[in-house]
Amino acid sequence: MAQPSATRDSQRAITLSVMVAALGYFVDIYDLLLFSIVRVPSLRSLGIEGDELLRAGERLLNMQMTGMLLGGLLWGVLGDRKGRLSVLFGSIFMYSAANIANAWVQSVEAYAWLRFIAGIGLAGELGAGITLVSEIMPKETRGYGTTIVAATGILGAVFAALVGDMFDWRVSYIVGGVMGFALLALRIGVYESGMFEAVKQIGSSRGNVLQLFNRWDRARKYFAVILIGVPIWYVIGILITFSPELGKALGMTEVPAAGRAVMFAYLGLAGGDFASGFFSQFIGSRRRVVLLFQLLTTVFVATYFFLAPFTLTGFYALCVALGFSVGYWAVFVTVASEQFGTNIRATATTTVPNVVRGSVVLLTSSVAWLRPQVGVVRSAIIVGMVALAISYVALWGLEETFGKDLDYVEE
Repeated sequence: MAQPSATRDSQRAITLSVMVAALGYFVDIYDLLLFSIVRVPSLRSLGIEGDELLRAGERLLNMQMTGMLLGGLLWGVLGDRKGRLSVLFGSIFMYSAANIANAWVQSVEAYAWLRFIAGIGLAGELGAGITLVSEIMPKETRGYGTTIVAATGILGAVFAALVGDMFDWRVSYIVGGVMGFALLALRIGVYESGMFEAVKQIGSSRGNVLQLFNRWDRARKYFAVILIGVPIWYVIGILITFSPELGKALGMTEVPAAGRAVMFAYLGLAGGDFASGFFSQFIGSRRRVVLLFQLLTTVFVATYFFLAPFTLTGFYALCVALGFSVGYWAVFVTVASEQFGTNIRATATTTVPNVVRGSVVLLTSSVAWLRPQVGVVRSAIIVGMVALAISYVALWGLEETFGKDLDYVEE
């Protein structure tokens, strides 16, 4: 009679871990995308107007994403050395505190540094959650768990858009911080990964970043996973975040609101995450699903530029389609967790999505560098073509990881 009870306890522990990871990512995405939603009204309230809105917005976005690059490394190493749960607690505390403080800024300089600190905190949530869920679920079904985490979390952007529309931008930041602190109470009942505990007991080297690069096969896999994800943040960081400027340049008579564009894109992205994750489980392949969604992304990016100008309704419908097409994010983060051994899995799974998010710095800088020479629209087209082309090549060199046994270490 003890065995069924133990099984039920194990199932409850898995369910709680998936739920907490999903809600944590929900709050993470809320805070991550809130700046894109309140960028214009928040900067205007600080006295920024005209062309300076775009330049100040690019600077703050780059500060946030730079923080995420550094935070990805910090939390990834801590996740492998101290445990997955330590990151889930520490990261959410940092970005929740930073977002509450963000509600009281009176200058762009203070705004920028708080986005940097928040970026560091935001970097830990997804990687630690996906690593934990990947390690506690059976290998045949772990894709369902990671899909639920990614797709549920994405809806945080939709909630951010609704809150941003209903309340002042300062209140919106406070809401995010309060949600984060409330979530800490739920985490008390979550257990550490058994795989991590086993590796900790045998004394293997853990969280050594150099292990990602000291062998060509590991370095190649690491960079390939990053590159297949860059088009996702090209769409979100360029086409959606700067949709008011691009919409105007494309000749739209009624310019889209960034907050609405983000909301519709993330509705599509949540649907795409569920579709890609469950389809991957159905056909037993990660690579084929990523390829399918890369093709969809290419089609809808081309539509964005070459079938404009749109009506406002048509543009928001395209935002949903673009979001759906980059909804292979769920499969992408699962692939990242499946590529490496337990002793560097959190390092890889946490740094990979944050390097992809941080690629927005390179993407926006490239667009800004090209803009005086070829204009807003053509600069965005060129950067998008390069990002997509590289992602196809990167996918070609990745191994299939569906059903892979993750209980091993990297020597």
